[in-house]
Amino acid sequence: MKTREDNSLLIAFYGDDFTGSTDALEFLSREGIRTVLFIDTPDDQQLKKYEGLQAIGIAGKTRTMSPADMESELRPAFEKLKQINPGHIHYKVCSTFDSSPETGSIGTALDTGVGIFQPDFVPLLVAAPVLGRFCVFGNLFARMGIGSNGSIYRLDRHPSMSRHPVTPANESDLRLHLEKQTEETTGLIDILQLGLPVAELREQVTLRVSQGNKVVLIDALHQEQMKNIGYLIDSYRGHKPVFSVGSSGIEMALGACWKEKGLVNSSSSWENAGYAGPVLIASGSCSPVTSAQIAFALSAGFAEIEIDTESLAEEDSSEETLAVYVSAAAALLGAGRNVLIHTSRGNDDLRVIKTDLIFKSKGLAKADTARLYGTFLGEIARRVAVSGILKRIIIAGGDTSSYAARQMGIEAVEMIAAISPGAPLCRAYAPGSPVDGLEVNFKGGQVGKEDYFITASGEKPTNQIIL
Repeated sequence: MKTREDNSLLIAFYGDDFTGSTDALEFLSREGIRTVLFIDTPDDQQLKKYEGLQAIGIAGKTRTMSPADMESELRPAFEKLKQINPGHIHYKVCSTFDSSPETGSIGTALDTGVGIFQPDFVPLLVAAPVLGRFCVFGNLFARMGIGSNGSIYRLDRHPSMSRHPVTPANESDLRLHLEKQTEETTGLIDILQLGLPVAELREQVTLRVSQGNKVVLIDALHQEQMKNIGYLIDSYRGHKPVFSVGSSGIEMALGACWKEKGLVNSSSSWENAGYAGPVLIASGSCSPVTSAQIAFALSAGFAEIEIDTESLAEEDSSEETLAVYVSAAAALLGAGRNVLIHTSRGNDDLRVIKTDLIFKSKGLAKADTARLYGTFLGEIARRVAVSGILKRIIIAGGDTSSYAARQMGIEAVEMIAAISPGAPLCRAYAPGSPVDGLEVNFKGGQVGKEDYFITASGEKPTNQIIL
């Protein structure tokens, strides 16, 4: 095993879905920390390809898994990360804490990590103020639409998250939410204590641990508070990695701390995406945020291709079906049109309702749509890329993206430009795939303003269409 002195990696994170992982990738990269996000836990040969690495991520798909499948997936990944021996190991979750005892259980990930890394305690930080995620007295609040000016709601009253098709939020107190998934208890460093010096915050952590809490949740309301939290968490870095759980707030906090400490290569300035020709947008999201973005883009002239999800659910996929969609998309792109291919226009789309009935009749879970749609959309994107028309691909939907990226043959991605907080434009490394070298963007369902797809395509929304 490497010693701490032998390893220049400051942090390795494992994301529970792809878009959440690119979120963490972005906030480390913005601080000048060279970070590469891998699809699977990299081996030594893969790591050697990327010089000057200071951080790595693994884009998992555990958010849609059962606890048993999660443990089978996470145990070998965590063991490999332990051997890599970075300063911190972070299990990265969605900033809306998407999970339940049956699906994407954060408690299962926590228990698995505790068993492998044997930490004295586990820092839990979910707040990410710059993303519109706030934690006050243990309760999580979320803005409607990351990067937008949407209203802020307590999580269990959030118009989107309270209606999530797989893990609807019915509890805003993160301690109570987590207690349904693990036997470990959670203490709290609340909003009134965040102004304390790090030494005194450590005393508060010690007190919570002495009271029998294995997990210590840390509130945050303002972005300015994140650096001090980073100093607190980083103060435990030593002979073994610090194991933490939380949103990209962990990367924000630690990145700000490391920047001030002078541990990073340099501070980077990120330009906007710019225009790269017609883009292919493949959406498997049923979020109302994405629905509004689809409507805005179509009103601005983007070409629409609707996936017949009922047929897809009945027969999975076939060469003939794929060929029809690939041909249609390629023809539109060849004519210079931006193409938006989607599986729904929101939860009230009749396709969603009818497809859910088909899945139910087959004894399949709602989460299985992510595998079906993500794989299908990823294959369409991969085949369209063969033509050489495409320079940029946009995938919408957190769960969808995990499967789409794998189907496109992507090994790793690295940030190259900013689009919207939490969803950077990346360069794809996909050996042997036509997607290799292309620009890719993965957008979670809650990310972005109404004009997101126009901005992500690099076009200026000159005719501001109000829907």
